[in-house]
Amino acid sequence: VQLQASGGGSVQAGGSLRLSCVVSGGTFSNYGMGWFRQAPGKEREFVARMTWNGASAYYADSVKGRFTISGDNAKNTVYLQMNSLKPEDTAVYYCAARPMFKTVYDYWGQGTQVTVSS
Repeated sequence: VQLQASGGGSVQAGGSLRLSCVVSGGTFSNYGMGWFRQAPGKEREFVARMTWNGASAYYADSVKGRFTISGDNAKNTVYLQMNSLKPEDTAVYYCAARPMFKTVYDYWGQGTQVTVSS
C-alpha cells in the first residue's frame, strides 16, 4: 500500500488549503485514514481521522471546527480541508492508513509542507 500526499503550500493566517492523499495498492474502503503533522522541533501529533467506512470522524482539539477530513472511495483519496489557518498550524502533514480492525497506522505518506504566515 502506498500513500501520496499533496496540496501543501504557503498561505497567510486565515486562509485555507486542501490536502489530498491518494491510496494505491490496496482497497481504500478497508482502511481507516488519518492525518498527522509534525512541526519543527516537535513530535508528530494527531490531527484528524476517519473510520474505514467513513461513518465517524475525530479531530484534535486544536483543529476542531476548522479542519474537515473526508474521503472519496471512487478516487481512493482522503482529504483534509483546512480553514481559518493559524501560524501554529505550520508543519509537515502526513496521511496514514490503518487496516480495518487494527489500532496501528501501518502505512504512511511522504508528507506535505504547510506554512502559515501571520
